[in-house]
Amino acid sequence: MKMTRVITCATTVALLLGAALSTQAADGMKKGTPDLQSAGAIAFGPQGILIVGDPKGAAVFAIDTGDSSGNPAKANINVEDLPGNIAKTLKANKVDINDLAVNPLSGNVYLSVTTAGPENSPAIVKVDTKGMISEFALKDVMFSKAVLVDAPEDKVTEGRRGPENKRLQSITDVAFMDGQVLVSGMSTAEAASSIRALSFPFSETDPGTSLEIYHGAHGKYEDGSPLKTFVPFNINGEPTVLAAYTCTPLVKFPIKDLVPGKKAKGTTVAELGNRNQPLDMVVYKKDGKEFLLMANSARGVMKVSTDNIGREEGITEPVKGGGVAGQEYVTVKQWEGVTQLDQLNETHAIIIAEGNLMTVELP
Repeated sequence: MKMTRVITCATTVALLLGAALSTQAADGMKKGTPDLQSAGAIAFGPQGILIVGDPKGAAVFAIDTGDSSGNPAKANINVEDLPGNIAKTLKANKVDINDLAVNPLSGNVYLSVTTAGPENSPAIVKVDTKGMISEFALKDVMFSKAVLVDAPEDKVTEGRRGPENKRLQSITDVAFMDGQVLVSGMSTAEAASSIRALSFPFSETDPGTSLEIYHGAHGKYEDGSPLKTFVPFNINGEPTVLAAYTCTPLVKFPIKDLVPGKKAKGTTVAELGNRNQPLDMVVYKKDGKEFLLMANSARGVMKVSTDNIGREEGITEPVKGGGVAGQEYVTVKQWEGVTQLDQLNETHAIIIAEGNLMTVELP
């Protein structure tokens, strides 16, 4: 009887908290059509609210999907030739898949895509737990919008590797944590690599926090390279961002250090090899331990240990020749060609590998 009361109480608290978050979020929303100029990084907030990064428009949208119930534990989603099937659904010549996020309340998968032909335009696509593909219509939805105040200008300039538009790196990843939307990307600050903690529901936006890291492969401190992907993570009870950069330092930043307009110096907890770009990350639990899964452009999917990740000391000496240091990891050899991933439920992940959407057991 005591255990029943505890479970009932916990369930009631969860329901009340969810209802409160939903009402709070709805208070800051309006009905209409979000003016997305692009659809990049996506993540889920409370009560089926989808966070969408629009780097072209230098804005972040919170969109109520109305998708707030289901059974993720029984989801088993597999779709071959995902880009081709999405292109057929959207009646486009082809599509580029930009990001993937699982709705934890329903188990449905959402994708941000860019269509090619007859027009290039952003779209949000849903794949339900039976593998059915549909476009998530953006007309007459409840949404809110935050415009980034210090995003790079939308123009092409000459960069180190040729012409580039830094506006397209204004948002590289998004996540929801403890009532805030975290947004990484490039800003107009002298130390351009930044992350922003936006209050949710959205109000006025502040400048981002500039980020400085020690890059072991380069043997120096840097503050001008974009953070590519990150995950919120509690380390010894402290809300933290675990951030991955190209070539491939893994760095932690306590949320308390993210002060608008200031600079935060991260602690580099791993160097995971050069000539490589991190693509996507997720933290999960297995056998009583927490692990980080990281998909990479050249080094496969890494299962990274979080043991002793809370230590104060970090990597501050060069790691040359493509070497690795810091957190231990193993390569998940059976997962080849993975470009996107997210946790589907307690035991399984959803991945895009070689163009196929697949449900796989967490390693």
